[in-house]
Amino acid sequence: MDHQKLILGRLTTILSETNASSAAKLIKLVDGAGRIFVGGAGRSGLVSRFFAMRLTHSGYQVNMIGEIVTPAIKAGDLLVIISGSGGTETLLPLVKKAKSVGAKLAVVSMKATSAMADVADLTIQVGNDNSFPLTKGMPMGSQFELSTLIYLEAVISEIIFAKGLTEESMRGLHANLE
Repeated sequence: MDHQKLILGRLTTILSETNASSAAKLIKLVDGAGRIFVGGAGRSGLVSRFFAMRLTHSGYQVNMIGEIVTPAIKAGDLLVIISGSGGTETLLPLVKKAKSVGAKLAVVSMKATSAMADVADLTIQVGNDNSFPLTKGMPMGSQFELSTLIYLEAVISEIIFAKGLTEESMRGLHANLE
């Protein structure tokens, strides 16, 4: 069995089942935000870090939730949460807090309806309700996390083209205290 083909085939299918217009809606929220806060739990949290880093490289003011130096979220800000279930218990209080102060909420999930989707300004369903069958070799959320990573990288690609960003300008925003 060619395991790369297995994985790439599943991701291609999932991304083809994702609503193509949702990227433009997310970009509009990102462009309209004062500051952007990004987070997720577990492996979705790792994917959220990829997205936060690329947004920073694209010139946005970005904070990761849960960091000791993360400032208070306020009205005019955007919270982007990545949660396969849309109901991650540790993230729900953060979602409620953000909404209570007037921040916008975008949820990237494999579910169109969930506790987070119910209060979100934008819910991006990666794939559809039937996109994530049990697949041997892609255990415990791999399909969601990897397809979400690619989806969000494509969002960044759209931003790069729309803003006319260059590799050099983005590299100038890359961390230099690594």
